[in-house]
Amino acid sequence: MSNRTHHRSRRGAALVSGAAVLTLALAACSGSVDTDDSSSGGSGGDGEAATAELVSQEEIDEAMSTPTKLTFWTWVPDIQNQVDMFEAEYPEIDVEVVNVGQGQEHYKKLRSALQAGQGAPDVAQVEFQMIQSFALGDNLLDLTPYLPEGTGDEYVPWVWEQIKSTDGSKVFAVPQDSGPMGLLYRTDLLEDAGIDVPETWDEFGQAARDLREANPDAYLADLPGNDMGQFTALLWQAGARPFGWDGGETVTIDVTSDEATQVAQFWGDLIADDAIAVDPDFNDAWYQGLANGKYAGWTAAAWGPVFLQGTAGNTSGNWGAAPIPQWESGQQISANWGGSSDAVMASSENPIAASQLALWINNDPESTLRLANEQFLFPTLVETLEDPAFVDQEAEFYGGEKVNAKFAEYSTWVDADFAWLPFMDLAYSEGEETVGKAIAEGGDLVAALQAWQDALVAYAEQQGFTVEQ
Repeated sequence: MSNRTHHRSRRGAALVSGAAVLTLALAACSGSVDTDDSSSGGSGGDGEAATAELVSQEEIDEAMSTPTKLTFWTWVPDIQNQVDMFEAEYPEIDVEVVNVGQGQEHYKKLRSALQAGQGAPDVAQVEFQMIQSFALGDNLLDLTPYLPEGTGDEYVPWVWEQIKSTDGSKVFAVPQDSGPMGLLYRTDLLEDAGIDVPETWDEFGQAARDLREANPDAYLADLPGNDMGQFTALLWQAGARPFGWDGGETVTIDVTSDEATQVAQFWGDLIADDAIAVDPDFNDAWYQGLANGKYAGWTAAAWGPVFLQGTAGNTSGNWGAAPIPQWESGQQISANWGGSSDAVMASSENPIAASQLALWINNDPESTLRLANEQFLFPTLVETLEDPAFVDQEAEFYGGEKVNAKFAEYSTWVDADFAWLPFMDLAYSEGEETVGKAIAEGGDLVAALQAWQDALVAYAEQQGFTVEQ
């Protein structure tokens, strides 16, 4: 699946990857990046936007009717289906689909090819949180000249912000899938314990404690210490803005804000009371926990409902879906966990054809509907999110609920104002070593936030960044 980070990078692996990021970062910060070339990726900086001369339809038509070979690196299952459709539309374009791995393995090979100046694909799948780390090295093509005017209006607004440069002047990728957050829960286990579906985090905390008392074999949720993507989404939903980058030499690091501290204290108290599990996720034991009733709930992303059906099929009919609990009653605030895009490398010798491949796969209605209904990637295109063939599906696993429709609504609750560091792989690795370790060992999560903050600030300053806290 492409809609979550499968890799669980250890500190060593991330440091190796971080060193590669750093090479690119130093080049960008030293002024060696030419941001005036609108045909190249450019940094994500706040300087004046380069004047992008739009590619004409005549140029596009000529490129798409010229025999061309493209290489597409992606881990999406059965993406060849969409590529076949694209090649039927443009028979002169031959696309080779290559899966070089997922997560760190994918990014490590991509960075190596880019640094070597050879072997890089024309188009590559890139998760939202990783876009800026590739943009800073001038590796991503600015797609603005290659996209029809108004393309951004066809996507969920917050998603479109995720694939732009930090100053908003450039578009570095075409969104493919996303992961707005909700709550999946066992209707039977909560009913047996006399517990209502929690609407606020206070209610969630009480429900977690009540469930443990009523059913000592079950937990309302699991907070894995090995999944900083989920933890970061919880920070996002609470209003924390822990990361930022101006596209140049200044980064923002604030994982100890009041909002972040509130999240850490809340979950830390639940852990101290043994009211939630702290098991690593996405392993056999965790899958079994979903199937055997150990976990009566999951704060999941929009790709979770289908994933759960394949993992806990024996529990069909006993699950429901609801909004993620709110910090204040009556709010409608969600966040994102996961999501990816297709980016064109600035090194591509066929930028027009490559940009049209990235656009077509993620913009053609039939292609995006198949991605949603056959490959189970949660849509980012508004037309697909509103298509009855997607939102009107009644999920037997969830008692006939229209779960797609629910998560499509939750996607409108995500705040667009969330940014990333240009070294998020390192940031996540450090998060696992600090916050993740505290989660797993029942330690002080608030103190762990400070340790995470200190580690990130030290790393950024060592690499020559100015840090705003």
